[in-house]
Amino acid sequence: MAEAQQSRMQEAIDSMVQGLERENIRKMQGNMFRCSADCCENDTASMQQVHHCIERCHVPLAQAQAVVTKELERFQDRLARCTMHCNDKAKDSLDSGSKEQQVKQQLESCVTKCVDDHMHLIPSMTKKMKETLAAIAQ
Repeated sequence: MAEAQQSRMQEAIDSMVQGLERENIRKMQGNMFRCSADCCENDTASMQQVHHCIERCHVPLAQAQAVVTKELERFQDRLARCTMHCNDKAKDSLDSGSKEQQVKQQLESCVTKCVDDHMHLIPSMTKKMKETLAAIAQ
């Protein structure tokens, strides 16, 4: 992917992830630590009971992190498939005798379209993840 396009996409994804971390994940981390501390305050619980209690406290955060990771991987795979299609088209054009400069321009245009199309998916992907994270935090 062209460097400028890659940078633009990376900035958008970083911004989305930072927003999710600030608005959702961080609260879940706080809840996890408070819950874990409460487990440790139980003087009558056995070591094993405390351990299980702490593990239960970690479940929502682990689920949230898995959701974000899976969604980002799916997004990355889709973008990679799109850019791979651009590369295939460029190779086919070269093989059929098109000029290299023309093929480079076609490739750049195709990759830019992939990035633009996927940038438009970020808001709906973010909304979906926020809804899922909110449901997990319940």
